[in-house]
Amino acid sequence: MGRPGLDFPGLGVGLVILRDARILLYKRMHPPEAGYWNIVGGKVDHMEPAEEAARREAEEETGLTIGRIERLCMSEQIIEADRQHWISILYLARDVEGEPQLTEPDKLSDFGWFPLTNLPEPLSAFTKAAIAALPAAERGE
Repeated sequence: MGRPGLDFPGLGVGLVILRDARILLYKRMHPPEAGYWNIVGGKVDHMEPAEEAARREAEEETGLTIGRIERLCMSEQIIEADRQHWISILYLARDVEGEPQLTEPDKLSDFGWFPLTNLPEPLSAFTKAAIAALPAAERGE
């Protein structure tokens, strides 16, 4: 059948989580873009609405309770170094409860809240696309 992202383009979701003018980022341990700082997200399961997948992935990865989310943009990434191809729907959440945790230490090595004007490097392609799609006021412009 094949593997999404490797044998055929995968469908993913990402969620920008903002709190107090800071973005929550996690450091990836596995391809694509191992070692890069990334918004939370993952694959959309068969018959799962993308918005529900974004909320599920974010809650699994952070331990936060995610409230209302809104669609931010779509992003297509062909990551030659990892031979992966993903199309993702990116969402924005400002309505979150709790404190983030490192709930998947086998996939993510670190996390933190970062001001949009002082982001860690390297940033994943999806994270760059999501930040570029934020309203200018959110980016501090």
